Amino acid sequence: MSAVCKVSSPGAASAKKNPANRNRAVPFTHEQFHFAFTNILSEEESKPFFERYAIPAPGRIVFDGATQNFNPGAPTAVDFEKPDRAPLLFIASSEDHIMSASLNRSNAKHYRSGTVGFREFEGRGHFTVGEAGWEAVADFALDWTRAPTATGLQ
Repeated sequence: MSAVCKVSSPGAASAKKNPANRNRAVPFTHEQFHFAFTNILSEEESKPFFERYAIPAPGRIVFDGATQNFNPGAPTAVDFEKPDRAPLLFIASSEDHIMSASLNRSNAKHYRSGTVGFREFEGRGHFTVGEAGWEAVADFALDWTRAPTATGLQ
């Protein structure tokens, strides 16, 4: 088992500033939310999404992620060779500030069992469902689930 996913955002940096945040929910500022989730939108376009969807994030996720390589039993550990893995599709966005497309692709390549697909969407950020053209991403994902194939990792 191993852990490879490294998620980063200004919110994560805020959580790590205070060790007590490990057991707290840490809120995002609008500036942090805009950078992390709605970076391809203007700040004005981002505000309604921030007001509706921004909630404090569990600090534990940040701290577990920071120490995952030192703890083989970490909750973030992944068994890349699990024999009965369900089909898994990685959807990446070229402008994502939280989970870069290259890291997403790297994570997908670590899987050694099951059907694993990867697709990067150009010009999109992390907040795909709130961005114009989200339907194309949803259609792709739905089509893939109907006939999962190992694709996009060549």
